[in-house]
Amino acid sequence: MGRAKISIGSWAYAIGPYANHPVPLDEVIMRLSELGFDGIELGGFKPHAHPDLYPTKEDRKKLLGLLEKYHLGVSAYVADLWSFPFASGDPKAVKAYEDMFDRSLEFCVDCGFDKIRVDTVTGTPFPKDWDYQETWDRVVAMFQKCADKARDVGIMVVWEFEPGFIFNKPSEIVKMHDDVNRENFKILLDTSHAQMCAVVGAKQTEPKETLPGGILELIRMLQGRIGHVHLIDSDNTLHDDETSTHAPFGTGYIDFEKVVPAIVASGYASDWWCIDLCFWPNAWDITADSIKFLRDLFTRLGMV
Repeated sequence: MGRAKISIGSWAYAIGPYANHPVPLDEVIMRLSELGFDGIELGGFKPHAHPDLYPTKEDRKKLLGLLEKYHLGVSAYVADLWSFPFASGDPKAVKAYEDMFDRSLEFCVDCGFDKIRVDTVTGTPFPKDWDYQETWDRVVAMFQKCADKARDVGIMVVWEFEPGFIFNKPSEIVKMHDDVNRENFKILLDTSHAQMCAVVGAKQTEPKETLPGGILELIRMLQGRIGHVHLIDSDNTLHDDETSTHAPFGTGYIDFEKVVPAIVASGYASDWWCIDLCFWPNAWDITADSIKFLRDLFTRLGMV
Protein backbone atom coordinates (compact mmCIF):
# COMPACT_ATOMS: atom_id res chain seq x y z
CA MET A 1 0.00 0.00 0.00
CA GLY A 2 1.34 3.42 -0.98
CA ARG A 3 0.23 6.91 -0.05
CA ALA A 4 -3.48 7.08 0.77
CA LYS A 5 -5.47 8.51 -2.14
CA ILE A 6 -8.79 10.24 -1.48
CA SER A 7 -11.81 10.21 -3.78
CA ILE A 8 -15.50 11.01 -3.28
CA GLY A 9 -18.64 9.48 -4.78
CA SER A 10 -20.15 11.70 -7.47
CA TRP A 11 -23.65 10.35 -6.73
CA ALA A 12 -23.82 12.52 -3.60
CA TYR A 13 -24.39 15.48 -5.93
CA ALA A 14 -26.80 13.75 -8.34
CA ILE A 15 -29.36 11.69 -6.42
CA GLY A 16 -31.49 12.06 -3.29
CA PRO A 17 -31.59 15.72 -2.20
CA TYR A 18 -29.80 16.71 -5.45
CA ALA A 19 -32.10 14.77 -7.80
CA ASN A 20 -34.01 17.90 -8.87
CA HIS A 21 -30.92 20.11 -9.15
CA PRO A 22 -27.90 17.85 -9.75
CA VAL A 23 -24.46 19.39 -9.89
CA PRO A 24 -23.14 18.79 -13.44
CA LEU A 25 -20.33 16.24 -13.59
CA ASP A 26 -17.84 18.65 -15.17
CA GLU A 27 -18.50 21.10 -12.33
CA VAL A 28 -17.99 18.33 -9.76
CA ILE A 29 -14.70 17.35 -11.40
CA MET A 30 -13.42 20.96 -11.41
CA ARG A 31 -14.37 21.49 -7.76
CA LEU A 32 -12.80 18.26 -6.56
CA SER A 33 -9.59 19.17 -8.35
CA GLU A 34 -9.56 22.59 -6.68
CA LEU A 35 -9.96 20.93 -3.29
CA GLY A 36 -7.01 18.63 -3.89
CA PHE A 37 -8.81 15.31 -4.31
CA ASP A 38 -6.79 12.52 -5.89
CA GLY A 39 -9.83 11.15 -7.67
CA ILE A 40 -13.53 10.70 -8.05
CA GLU A 41 -15.73 7.64 -7.73
CA LEU A 42 -18.07 7.77 -10.69
CA GLY A 43 -21.76 7.11 -10.17
CA GLY A 44 -23.21 5.51 -13.29
CA PHE A 45 -26.47 7.38 -12.66
CA LYS A 46 -27.90 10.07 -14.90
CA PRO A 47 -26.96 12.87 -15.27
CA HIS A 48 -23.42 11.74 -14.42
CA ALA A 49 -21.49 8.81 -15.90
CA HIS A 50 -24.32 6.67 -17.28
CA PRO A 51 -23.38 4.68 -20.40
CA ASP A 52 -26.29 6.29 -22.30
CA LEU A 53 -24.68 9.71 -21.86
CA TYR A 54 -21.32 8.51 -23.17
CA PRO A 55 -22.47 6.05 -25.84
CA THR A 56 -19.33 5.91 -28.01
CA LYS A 57 -15.66 5.30 -27.33
CA GLU A 58 -15.06 8.87 -28.51
CA ASP A 59 -17.49 10.22 -25.89
CA ARG A 60 -15.71 8.19 -23.24
CA LYS A 61 -12.33 9.52 -24.35
CA LYS A 62 -13.66 13.05 -23.80
CA LEU A 63 -14.65 12.11 -20.24
CA LEU A 64 -11.17 10.71 -19.65
CA GLY A 65 -9.68 13.87 -21.13
CA LEU A 66 -11.64 15.98 -18.65
CA LEU A 67 -10.47 13.83 -15.73
CA GLU A 68 -6.89 14.01 -16.99
CA LYS A 69 -7.07 17.78 -17.39
CA TYR A 70 -8.03 18.10 -13.73
CA HIS A 71 -5.61 15.39 -12.55
CA LEU A 72 -8.25 13.09 -11.11
CA GLY A 73 -8.11 9.31 -11.06
CA VAL A 74 -11.18 7.07 -10.76
CA SER A 75 -11.34 4.88 -7.66
CA ALA A 76 -14.28 2.75 -8.88
CA TYR A 77 -17.40 2.79 -11.04
CA VAL A 78 -20.86 2.39 -9.47
CA ALA A 79 -23.15 0.73 -12.00
CA ASP A 80 -26.79 1.86 -12.18
CA LEU A 81 -28.38 -1.45 -11.16
CA TRP A 82 -30.98 -0.33 -8.62
CA SER A 83 -33.97 -0.73 -10.96
CA PHE A 84 -33.41 -4.44 -11.54
CA PRO A 85 -34.20 -6.63 -8.49
CA PHE A 86 -32.91 -9.85 -10.00
CA ALA A 87 -33.00 -11.89 -6.77
CA SER A 88 -36.69 -12.62 -7.29
CA GLY A 89 -35.76 -14.74 -10.29
CA ASP A 90 -38.08 -12.75 -12.56
CA PRO A 91 -36.57 -13.36 -16.02
CA LYS A 92 -37.04 -9.73 -17.12
CA ALA A 93 -35.29 -8.37 -14.03
CA VAL A 94 -32.48 -10.93 -14.35
CA LYS A 95 -31.91 -10.04 -17.99
CA ALA A 96 -32.11 -6.29 -17.31
CA TYR A 97 -29.55 -6.58 -14.48
CA GLU A 98 -27.20 -8.60 -16.65
CA ASP A 99 -27.57 -6.23 -19.58
CA MET A 100 -26.89 -3.17 -17.44
CA PHE A 101 -23.92 -4.85 -15.82
CA ASP A 102 -22.53 -5.77 -19.26
CA ARG A 103 -22.94 -2.21 -20.53
CA SER A 104 -21.34 -0.83 -17.37
CA LEU A 105 -18.46 -3.27 -17.62
CA GLU A 106 -17.86 -2.23 -21.23
CA PHE A 107 -17.86 1.40 -20.01
CA CYS A 108 -15.16 0.47 -17.48
CA VAL A 109 -13.08 -1.30 -20.11
CA ASP A 110 -13.28 1.65 -22.52
CA CYS A 111 -12.27 4.06 -19.75
CA GLY A 112 -9.67 1.88 -18.03
CA PHE A 113 -11.49 1.69 -14.68
CA ASP A 114 -10.50 -1.35 -12.62
CA LYS A 115 -13.36 -1.74 -10.07
CA ILE A 116 -17.12 -2.01 -10.51
CA ARG A 117 -19.69 -2.05 -7.72
CA VAL A 118 -22.71 -4.35 -7.46
CA ASP A 119 -25.44 -4.98 -4.88
CA THR A 120 -28.32 -7.36 -4.18
CA VAL A 121 -30.99 -4.68 -4.95
CA THR A 122 -33.94 -6.39 -3.17
CA GLY A 123 -35.08 -4.56 -0.05
CA THR A 124 -35.12 -5.84 3.51
CA PRO A 125 -36.27 -7.52 5.67
CA PHE A 126 -36.05 -10.73 3.66
CA PRO A 127 -39.38 -11.32 1.84
CA LYS A 128 -41.49 -13.81 3.81
CA ASP A 129 -42.81 -15.62 0.75
CA TRP A 130 -39.34 -16.26 -0.74
CA ASP A 131 -37.26 -19.38 -0.34
CA TYR A 132 -34.08 -18.30 1.41
CA GLN A 133 -31.68 -20.88 -0.03
CA GLU A 134 -33.02 -20.53 -3.55
CA THR A 135 -32.62 -16.74 -3.38
CA TRP A 136 -29.16 -17.03 -1.87
CA ASP A 137 -28.05 -19.39 -4.65
CA ARG A 138 -29.50 -17.05 -7.27
CA VAL A 139 -27.52 -14.08 -5.91
CA VAL A 140 -24.32 -16.13 -5.63
CA ALA A 141 -24.74 -17.31 -9.23
CA MET A 142 -25.29 -13.76 -10.49
CA PHE A 143 -22.25 -12.43 -8.66
CA GLN A 144 -20.18 -15.33 -10.00
CA LYS A 145 -21.35 -14.54 -13.53
CA CYS A 146 -20.47 -10.85 -13.08
CA ALA A 147 -17.09 -11.68 -11.58
CA ASP A 148 -16.24 -14.11 -14.37
CA LYS A 149 -17.05 -11.52 -17.04
CA ALA A 150 -15.03 -8.89 -15.16
CA ARG A 151 -12.08 -11.23 -14.63
CA ASP A 152 -11.76 -11.72 -18.37
CA VAL A 153 -11.12 -7.99 -18.77
CA GLY A 154 -9.01 -7.49 -15.62
CA ILE A 155 -11.63 -5.78 -13.45
CA MET A 156 -12.55 -6.37 -9.80
CA VAL A 157 -16.21 -6.68 -8.74
CA VAL A 158 -16.99 -5.25 -5.29
CA TRP A 159 -20.25 -6.00 -3.47
CA GLU A 160 -21.54 -3.23 -1.22
CA PHE A 161 -23.61 -4.77 1.55
CA GLU A 162 -26.03 -2.48 3.36
CA PRO A 163 -28.96 -2.70 5.77
CA GLY A 164 -31.50 -1.77 3.10
CA PHE A 165 -30.75 -4.75 0.83
CA ILE A 166 -31.03 -8.50 1.51
CA PHE A 167 -28.17 -10.45 3.09
CA ASN A 168 -27.12 -7.80 5.57
CA LYS A 169 -26.04 -9.87 8.59
CA PRO A 170 -22.31 -10.11 9.39
CA SER A 171 -22.23 -13.89 8.84
CA GLU A 172 -24.06 -13.50 5.51
CA ILE A 173 -21.59 -10.87 4.33
CA VAL A 174 -18.64 -13.18 4.95
CA LYS A 175 -20.45 -16.21 3.52
CA MET A 176 -21.46 -14.35 0.35
CA HIS A 177 -17.84 -13.54 -0.38
CA ASP A 178 -16.76 -17.11 0.29
CA ASP A 179 -19.59 -18.76 -1.66
CA VAL A 180 -19.00 -16.59 -4.73
CA ASN A 181 -15.40 -17.77 -4.43
CA ARG A 182 -13.81 -15.68 -7.16
CA GLU A 183 -10.37 -14.05 -6.87
CA ASN A 184 -11.69 -10.78 -8.30
CA PHE A 185 -14.86 -10.65 -6.16
CA LYS A 186 -14.41 -8.67 -2.94
CA ILE A 187 -16.40 -6.79 -0.34
CA LEU A 188 -16.96 -3.05 -0.51
CA LEU A 189 -16.85 -1.94 3.12
CA ASP A 190 -18.86 1.24 3.68
CA THR A 191 -18.22 2.27 7.28
CA SER A 192 -21.76 3.57 7.87
CA HIS A 193 -23.26 0.34 6.53
CA ALA A 194 -20.79 -1.68 8.60
CA GLN A 195 -21.88 0.17 11.74
CA MET A 196 -25.58 -0.34 11.00
CA CYS A 197 -25.17 -4.03 10.18
CA ALA A 198 -22.72 -4.97 12.95
CA VAL A 199 -23.82 -2.70 15.82
CA VAL A 200 -27.48 -1.81 15.21
CA GLY A 201 -28.64 -4.84 13.22
CA ALA A 202 -30.85 -2.49 11.21
CA LYS A 203 -33.54 -3.99 8.97
CA GLN A 204 -32.35 -7.53 9.61
CA THR A 205 -34.80 -10.42 9.46
CA GLU A 206 -35.21 -11.88 12.95
CA PRO A 207 -33.22 -13.07 14.76
CA LYS A 208 -30.96 -10.02 14.64
CA GLU A 209 -27.25 -10.61 14.42
CA THR A 210 -24.95 -7.98 15.91
CA LEU A 211 -21.33 -8.21 17.01
CA PRO A 212 -20.03 -7.48 20.53
CA GLY A 213 -16.91 -5.96 18.96
CA GLY A 214 -18.97 -3.88 16.56
CA ILE A 215 -17.48 -2.57 13.34
CA LEU A 216 -13.93 -3.59 14.34
CA GLU A 217 -15.05 -7.19 14.80
CA LEU A 218 -16.74 -7.16 11.38
CA ILE A 219 -13.53 -5.86 9.79
CA ARG A 220 -11.60 -8.71 11.43
CA MET A 221 -14.16 -11.20 10.09
CA LEU A 222 -13.54 -9.76 6.62
CA GLN A 223 -9.79 -10.40 6.77
CA GLY A 224 -8.48 -10.72 3.22
CA ARG A 225 -11.93 -10.02 1.74
CA ILE A 226 -12.10 -6.20 1.52
CA GLY A 227 -11.57 -4.88 -2.00
CA HIS A 228 -12.79 -1.30 -1.66
CA VAL A 229 -13.73 1.17 1.08
CA HIS A 230 -16.23 4.00 1.53
CA LEU A 231 -15.55 6.18 4.56
CA ILE A 232 -18.27 8.17 6.32
CA ASP A 233 -19.68 8.44 9.84
CA SER A 234 -22.84 6.86 11.27
CA ASP A 235 -25.22 8.23 13.88
CA ASN A 236 -26.84 4.78 14.22
CA THR A 237 -29.91 5.82 12.22
CA LEU A 238 -31.36 5.02 8.82
CA HIS A 239 -32.10 7.47 6.04
CA ASP A 240 -35.82 7.24 5.18
CA ASP A 241 -35.90 3.82 6.90
CA GLU A 242 -34.00 2.40 3.93
CA THR A 243 -30.24 2.82 3.96
CA SER A 244 -27.67 3.96 6.50
CA THR A 245 -27.53 7.66 7.28
CA HIS A 246 -24.19 8.83 5.86
CA ALA A 247 -23.46 11.35 8.59
CA PRO A 248 -20.61 13.86 8.15
CA PHE A 249 -17.30 12.94 9.77
CA GLY A 250 -17.22 13.70 13.48
CA THR A 251 -21.00 13.72 13.96
CA GLY A 252 -21.46 10.00 14.66
CA TYR A 253 -20.10 7.03 16.57
CA ILE A 254 -17.32 5.70 14.34
CA ASP A 255 -13.77 5.94 15.69
CA PHE A 256 -11.80 6.34 12.48
CA GLU A 257 -8.50 6.41 14.37
CA LYS A 258 -9.16 2.72 15.06
CA VAL A 259 -11.24 1.76 12.01
CA VAL A 260 -8.80 2.84 9.28
CA PRO A 261 -5.78 0.96 10.75
CA ALA A 262 -8.05 -2.08 11.26
CA ILE A 263 -8.99 -2.01 7.56
CA VAL A 264 -5.31 -1.83 6.60
CA ALA A 265 -4.52 -4.69 9.01
CA SER A 266 -7.29 -6.77 7.42
CA GLY A 267 -5.26 -6.90 4.22
CA TYR A 268 -6.85 -4.04 2.28
CA ALA A 269 -4.32 -3.49 -0.48
CA SER A 270 -5.66 -0.48 -2.39
CA ASP A 271 -4.47 3.10 -1.95
CA TRP A 272 -8.00 4.43 -2.54
CA TRP A 273 -10.29 5.69 0.24
CA CYS A 274 -13.61 7.04 -1.01
CA ILE A 275 -15.74 9.53 0.92
CA ASP A 276 -19.46 8.78 0.62
CA LEU A 277 -21.91 11.61 1.32
CA CYS A 278 -24.84 9.76 -0.24
CA PHE A 279 -28.23 11.38 0.53
CA TRP A 280 -26.67 14.09 2.72
CA PRO A 281 -28.69 17.30 2.13
CA ASN A 282 -25.78 19.74 1.80
CA ALA A 283 -23.10 17.36 0.56
CA TRP A 284 -21.71 19.99 -1.83
CA ASP A 285 -21.13 22.45 1.04
CA ILE A 286 -19.31 20.01 3.33
CA THR A 287 -17.06 18.39 0.72
CA ALA A 288 -14.11 20.63 1.70
CA ASP A 289 -14.56 19.78 5.40
CA SER A 290 -14.72 16.08 4.54
CA ILE A 291 -11.42 15.95 2.68
CA LYS A 292 -9.76 18.01 5.40
CA PHE A 293 -10.95 15.52 8.02
CA LEU A 294 -9.44 12.61 6.08
CA ARG A 295 -6.22 14.43 5.22
CA ASP A 296 -5.68 15.23 8.88
CA LEU A 297 -6.53 11.65 9.88
CA PHE A 298 -4.17 10.10 7.33
CA THR A 299 -1.40 12.49 8.41
CA ARG A 300 -1.80 11.41 12.04
CA LEU A 301 -1.81 7.76 10.96
CA GLY A 302 1.33 8.20 8.83
CA MET A 303 -0.47 7.30 5.61
CA VAL A 304 0.51 10.36 3.52
